[in-house]
Amino acid sequence: MSQTIDIRIAPNGRMVLPRSARNALGVTGAGVVVLTIDGDAVRLTSMAQSIKRAQELYRQHATHDLPVEDFLAQRRAEALREDEV
Repeated sequence: MSQTIDIRIAPNGRMVLPRSARNALGVTGAGVVVLTIDGDAVRLTSMAQSIKRAQELYRQHATHDLPVEDFLAQRRAEALREDEV
């Protein structure tokens, strides 16, 4: 479900994340959100969501017999291919 929320930004750059957005992210009280800029779009995710996504990515690529050095080499090669696109 998509939802649009207007947020005012103060002259010093601060903004208040409305309760409905905090609830949707599962952020209660003080917390940390991850802001991702993708072209002209901005995405907010909770730290918990970001960690869960990182763990999912790890599980997709992890193998028990692959040394760390080989895994990192594969990721660097993938990153180079992504940069070429």
